[in-house]
Amino acid sequence: MTAPRTARVLSLGLLSTRIRRIAWLAGWDLKPGWPRPGDHLAAWGMDGPSARRASAVSARTGAPILRLEDPWLRSLHPGRTGEPPLGLLIDERTAHYDASRPSDLETLLATHPFDDGDLLARTRAAMEEWRRSGVTKYAATRADLAPPAPGYVLVVDQTRGDASIRHSGATETTFREMLMLAREEHPASPILIKTHPEAQRGLRPGHYSEADATHGATLEDRPLPPATLLAGATAVYTVSSGLGLEAILHGHRPQTFGRPAWSGWGLDEPRNPTPRRQRKLTRTQLFAAAAVLYPRWYDPHRDRLCEPVDVVRVLEARARAWREDRAGWCAPGLRLWKRAPLRRFLSGNLTFRETAGCRRLEWGISDVGRISDADHPRVTHEITRLEDGFLRSRGLGAELVPPLSLVLDGQGLYYDPTRRSDLEDAILRAAALPPEALARARALRAAITALGLTKYNLDRPAPDLPDRPFLLVPGQVADDASIRLGTTQVTDNAGLLKAARAANPDAILVYKPHPDVEAGLREGAIDALDADLVATDAPPVPLIEAASGVWTLTSLLGFEALLRGTPVTTLGAPFYAGWGLTDDRGQVPARRRAARPSLDALVHAVLIDYPRYFDPILGQACPPEIAVHRLAHGPHPRPGPANRMLSKAQGALATQAHLWRR
Repeated sequence: MTAPRTARVLSLGLLSTRIRRIAWLAGWDLKPGWPRPGDHLAAWGMDGPSARRASAVSARTGAPILRLEDPWLRSLHPGRTGEPPLGLLIDERTAHYDASRPSDLETLLATHPFDDGDLLARTRAAMEEWRRSGVTKYAATRADLAPPAPGYVLVVDQTRGDASIRHSGATETTFREMLMLAREEHPASPILIKTHPEAQRGLRPGHYSEADATHGATLEDRPLPPATLLAGATAVYTVSSGLGLEAILHGHRPQTFGRPAWSGWGLDEPRNPTPRRQRKLTRTQLFAAAAVLYPRWYDPHRDRLCEPVDVVRVLEARARAWREDRAGWCAPGLRLWKRAPLRRFLSGNLTFRETAGCRRLEWGISDVGRISDADHPRVTHEITRLEDGFLRSRGLGAELVPPLSLVLDGQGLYYDPTRRSDLEDAILRAAALPPEALARARALRAAITALGLTKYNLDRPAPDLPDRPFLLVPGQVADDASIRLGTTQVTDNAGLLKAARAANPDAILVYKPHPDVEAGLREGAIDALDADLVATDAPPVPLIEAASGVWTLTSLLGFEALLRGTPVTTLGAPFYAGWGLTDDRGQVPARRRAARPSLDALVHAVLIDYPRYFDPILGQACPPEIAVHRLAHGPHPRPGPANRMLSKAQGALATQAHLWRR
């Protein structure tokens, strides 16, 4: 790595940890002080205090100015709320929105050959996920709000005093002219004025107000995703907003009244064209320059520069957590040890007492699906159920290791086949996706299998295995809810082994006890007389990869076998059964025959769409790829001594309770 170049900083705001770190990774060392020969001066944008100071000092010293700006996809909330960015636009010529002279971005757009197949493939992948995710510059938008009726003309507002307005050759008057022309050119269409997110929050005023909501115009000041608004628009009018670039991403040809860097390349209708921009680009070429080559995207979970698709995924995960948690949760019956990690997981918006209007969480499946009026006269709630996710931790949940993934299900739970679950809906959605939309699932499955990851990821040596094909039979915890709810004829580990032996009399059967049972934390131990080998304290991956098949009741190990291409026979109704991917010998819900998802579609639903993930190191929601990285490379959260003692006591009590019920 070459030594970073020095850019002197004359404003404390540019010395924030995040900005300095991104700049350093991009090859710039931001330091306070007067510029020395060979140094640059760092400035934020064109018009702010740091830019004015840098211009004055540059005039005296001749030091060139390095312009920094927010990227097209910045954060969950606006920068004025204090949230750091997920990247920077760094330009040695001028700010990207300065139309008076070419910026580094304009130079890329004008001169780059765009003949690199890998670059274009990466760009298409980023564009596809950006479009499908619906994320935007400030991603805290609400998908639960009803969109306006389609067929409107979308007029995009910006905040007053935005530097991109003046430096792209526009004024406040331009906004009046733009609205007037939108009305004149579309006399039969309603006008929808999209307010800026900072104006919605009262951080800065925009150019339009309720006074402009006349003659068929409506002010849309709700935090709707721009992708939703663009989907219903017949035309888009903008001055210099980044939403114009998003409009191009979503297939529009916006009417552009300023001269932003993305305008004038044959993909919009510039009302104030820049004569020097004569080249015609494809949409992929425009985004190759604007979204891949020009920005410095930052992955805060792995502390490195990254691809735009990584930032899309981070923002998508954070936006989902914000939407689901913003109204708060209550979980009055939650065990004490789970409370602190769960509160962190749920964005801090969790209480443990019943209150009117609270959205109630319950761990696992209970016999009651709704809190009754008789029990709580003032409170009646549907219950959202919680469970561990499928890439959980490095260590057992029964040992109170906090999870990296959870599922929140508003209908049922994935292991309860007696009723529909959010996972089944996710599988149906994934089955309808085009092949290109499943590329992420293929890559995720490849990473999981290459790294040897499973649910618990225990560090144990591989056992000596038979030197000829064998069937793997995984044991489960005796009181596992998936057995209670999802089995009929065969309902325990001993019965599973007997059934596997009866169907395969000449096969070698390798029985793998459940790790919670081996640890003495849960009941389920058997003599395993029908097994040829008991793989005690064995990691699952070597067993799965060496096995010719897996016979299971409802174990997650069956899904982990599917990930690795090992045939699976089910005697119960686990979530992965009934879709045409397993040999099902139990009673599987008939409703699952409605779709035949590919393995990639199943992976998309089970590991991407259904669970939520949380990075305990950064304390933020994250995409599954980050959870995979944490599980493989660490660091890992671990329970303290008190938690380990509590887990032993909890296991003993659970065993006694099970014996008492028997």
